[in-house]
Amino acid sequence: MLQKIGFAPGINKQISATTAESQWIDCDNVRFRYGTPEKIGGWRQLGESKLTGAGRGLHHFVNSKGRKYAIIGTNRILYAYSGGIFYDIHPIKSTTTLTSAFTTTNGSPTVTITFSGSHGIGEQDIILLDTFSSITNSNFAAADFNDKKFMVTSVPSATTITITMPSNESGSGATTSGGIRVQHYYPVGPAVQAKGFGWSLGSWGGTATGVATTTLTSGISDSATSGITLTDATLFPSTGTSFVKINDEEISYTGISGSELTGVTRGVRGTTAAAHNGGDTVTNTTDFVAWGEAASGDLVLEPGMWSLDNFGDKAICLIHDNAVFEWNSAASNAESTRANIISGAPTASRHMLVSTPDRHLVFFGTETTIGDTSTQDDMFIRFSDQEDINTYTPTATNTAGTQRLADGSQIRGAIRGRDSILIWTDTALFTQRFVGQPFTFAFAQVGTNCGLVGQNACVEVDGSAYWMSENGFFRYAGKLESLPCLVEDFVYDDINLASGNQMVSAGLNNLFGEVIWFYPTSSSSVVNRMVAYNYFDSSSQRPVWTNGTLARTMWRDSAVFGVPHALEYSAGVDTSFDVVGNTEGSTIYYEHETGTDQVQGSTTTAIVASISSGDFDISQRRAAATGQSTGIADLRGDGEFIMKIRRFIPDFISQTGNTQVTLQLRDFPNDSQSSSSLGPFTVSSSTKKVDTRARARAVALKIANTTTNQSWKLGTFRLDIQPDGRR
Repeated sequence: MLQKIGFAPGINKQISATTAESQWIDCDNVRFRYGTPEKIGGWRQLGESKLTGAGRGLHHFVNSKGRKYAIIGTNRILYAYSGGIFYDIHPIKSTTTLTSAFTTTNGSPTVTITFSGSHGIGEQDIILLDTFSSITNSNFAAADFNDKKFMVTSVPSATTITITMPSNESGSGATTSGGIRVQHYYPVGPAVQAKGFGWSLGSWGGTATGVATTTLTSGISDSATSGITLTDATLFPSTGTSFVKINDEEISYTGISGSELTGVTRGVRGTTAAAHNGGDTVTNTTDFVAWGEAASGDLVLEPGMWSLDNFGDKAICLIHDNAVFEWNSAASNAESTRANIISGAPTASRHMLVSTPDRHLVFFGTETTIGDTSTQDDMFIRFSDQEDINTYTPTATNTAGTQRLADGSQIRGAIRGRDSILIWTDTALFTQRFVGQPFTFAFAQVGTNCGLVGQNACVEVDGSAYWMSENGFFRYAGKLESLPCLVEDFVYDDINLASGNQMVSAGLNNLFGEVIWFYPTSSSSVVNRMVAYNYFDSSSQRPVWTNGTLARTMWRDSAVFGVPHALEYSAGVDTSFDVVGNTEGSTIYYEHETGTDQVQGSTTTAIVASISSGDFDISQRRAAATGQSTGIADLRGDGEFIMKIRRFIPDFISQTGNTQVTLQLRDFPNDSQSSSSLGPFTVSSSTKKVDTRARARAVALKIANTTTNQSWKLGTFRLDIQPDGRR
């Protein structure tokens, strides 16, 4: 006989598939709406170009002229997006004019640029070349360099850098004439977060002077003590016991003959001698000072990140642990101008936002002495005078001020709430409430053991803040509460918190009442999974969660552009529209909840959405009076009988295209699932019934789509089942 099969909303991965009778246990690209699962909406690339590096900041606002802007910060470049076009507004750190500074070699794509003094440029930094007049003895032309951005390939010395062209030099070697201007972009940081141990090459806890790098002219074996020759040894100590590092090996030497190290000892300072290749980087570590032993704790090297907001027409842009900049969107030539440093503001801060409606610019984890980066305190807060983002010194006549929080080791993040700013440390939650003079803000601790996992792992909606901690999900709406989560073990067992906490980001999809967290799994250094909480459909008895593989580094809701926007990062070597020699991957900017597919440029790809249930099994109903079997199947069974399924009646509330339905069979919980021999079954909007031959002790249902222009919203399926014996 036909029986309806119903399932509770949301995914439950806290129990086994056998225990999860009448529940869903897994999904991808699916949401619940009014208690029913459906495929999520599609997404479409905005703009025609890929952006350089990993997207680590996204902010939307409308200026006083009614123009909509998205400010996008990657770990290399700051962009403004409007009207389908990306504008480079990244601030310039230094500008140098050179003469006859280029060197090329026949058969090589490498271009060496020589400065008259120390350049302060690092590997993978971005430079812009312009006012390039002429070049001879080369197949490269001035147009190949002029007004072009390049990613720095290597830094052989304090006075030289190299860039890589798309093709090899076929001429005898370049000769340049006239002035060449090199503009160095403010560095932001690495694309991914890394975990380090001990002191290694870094100067953490010590000092570093005389830092220089070059390359090996040729390869060396793991035992060679001669023939270790540097490409440029001019900045390396030539007397006394000195040290260099090649890859993971440190080498001591006592002198330099020409460019060859003499008095060499291999594998010093606890490192192991190894073979190295010609062209490997050689770093002077002579004056690096640490404490002699590896640190007992772990050192997290945080990724390049942004804090973005707007102060009226001005976009406010903070580089994580660095300076803060402003860009005036209302200027007559806004798109052709760059962000400039905010005078008088702190020069090293972890996070920043604009308080509303009182309009103070607030810095978190910032300097106790403005302009002195050595005084940066991860628990210190500084805010500007009201309506004045250039004044930070408190006086009797202004509202500037400072505050240091007590619970935690660092401020992790902050967002605007309904009536206060919410501030998280790594252990606690605080509120910052505007009270006016003489105190300006009142601070209060409202939670403990609930710290924020990473800077972007929190959102606020309708007076409630949601966030991810290192030990669970939380909500604050006047009181602190733990957020029940039926996929919690699944997420925390596989999330990469050891070296990826700052990669976690939260987004709000207010069109469907969803808070989404994107995170890297243990096997990944980049974001590759998501988990979402539906605050529309959730109840105290049943929280509604979903999981999936949608990977976005940043997400912003529909408040400005009408639909959510998000950033997707692809690591590795990938081209971008504006940087020659980019090796750090690229970011695509998408709008979501549009159509049924994913559209990147001119390519349309299906969004594969699926949902799978727990197992259901049967027994035979028994008469209440006698306890005798009635011969009627009961889906609320205990697996006493094998079940035979002869047909099912599909039911979709809405459907575009076809949907694949699979009956997944097994006899015992530890058996692998197998699909019905006639399935999977293709169901269209006109399908009335599907005949099948399925026989098993336990059956699960899977709904999926596989091709473009398909969408679905599930109704209530009915199965024609009967008991078929105990064996």
